[in-house]
Amino acid sequence: MPIGDTSFQVRAMQFEIYRSMTDEQRLRIAFEMTMFARELSKAGIRRDHPDWSETQVVRELLRRALLPQPLPEPLR
Repeated sequence: MPIGDTSFQVRAMQFEIYRSMTDEQRLRIAFEMTMFARELSKAGIRRDHPDWSETQVVRELLRRALLPQPLPEPLR
């Protein structure tokens, strides 16, 4: 059983609310959650590499999402 911070009753309420939403509303929530996760990841990269440009931060974000290893130095 996965560990979570949401009780069974609250989770059931959440699912009921999601079921009552339109497809468009659920898609918007998924999009917003994705954007939030992306911004959190970028903030972590900026914290670890404060001297990096926005381009470097975005490249690292894409690398983490798509590649198992760091980019070669010339591509950074």
